[in-house]
Amino acid sequence: MRVACGLLSAALLCASAASQDYPSKPITMVVPFPPGGVADIVGRPLAAVMQHSLKQPVVVINRTGAGGAVGMAAVAKSAPDGYTILMALSSISIFPVSDRINGKEPAYEMSDFAPVALVTADPTVLVVRADGPYKTLKDFVAAAKARPGKINYSSSGVYGTLHVAMEIFANAAGVQLFHVPYQGGGPAVTALLAGQVEASAQGPAAVIGQIKGGKMRALGSWGSERLKLLPDVQTLKEQGYDAEFYIWSGVFAPAATPAPVLAKLREAVRDAVNSGEFRGAMDKLQTPIAYLDAPDFAKYWERDAARLKGALEKIGKVEEK
Repeated sequence: MRVACGLLSAALLCASAASQDYPSKPITMVVPFPPGGVADIVGRPLAAVMQHSLKQPVVVINRTGAGGAVGMAAVAKSAPDGYTILMALSSISIFPVSDRINGKEPAYEMSDFAPVALVTADPTVLVVRADGPYKTLKDFVAAAKARPGKINYSSSGVYGTLHVAMEIFANAAGVQLFHVPYQGGGPAVTALLAGQVEASAQGPAAVIGQIKGGKMRALGSWGSERLKLLPDVQTLKEQGYDAEFYIWSGVFAPAATPAPVLAKLREAVRDAVNSGEFRGAMDKLQTPIAYLDAPDFAKYWERDAARLKGALEKIGKVEEK
């Protein structure tokens, strides 16, 4: 018994010492999507500023697959030592529910993560090509009703954030659309610009340049009120469709990460978000910061996850063609 207690005490002392020394080597921030999407364009400038506080490099790695689930599961299963963190979107709440709807064992659970901080939150925007046939949302819905299942749209992956947003809208509008999943928001934007699909749901930051450059047209947004950067674009609710959805980005660590390590990560994110460097980067992307520290973020995440769970259960199993 004394030996066991001694070993346990030694392990606790080592863990405590490791926490005090944290960080003593580079930190990996996993972005579970390809470059160009919301998580990537927020995560990279955030990581670049976080390393000033942490005094260690914060290296961004795009670990893609399954609409983001591969990278998220990888972080959930990583060592809870603060050296592997996650820049996730609201889709982190989707996959455990969608897996169960489809009779699968979830790759991870929400309880596998410790929320560190909410960074941004934006309503999704429904976009089409500016040279396409759809001038208004009414045009788009009319075409979808006339050709059930023929109007296609791109997303970041099956049951990913953008997929769920479009299905929520399709359900509210009483239309059937054809889903074409890609491996992230960036490729989904490229597909629309290339004419491979007719529409997409996207975070404003990913498409605002294309909209202002005259290459894309926004038909509506999923917010409760109009976007400040797109004041002429009506919300879906204004246009008669009860659909609301937000793409938020936040930092997470594995659930068992020691409290002192989480505290240092929280401080690093807070300092980064308040820095002129990060705020300047977000201003260039026209992405509003919506910072919440861990306790408030945990409450926000719980409420948002409950809303998404209800939406997914209403949508049910989505058959991919």
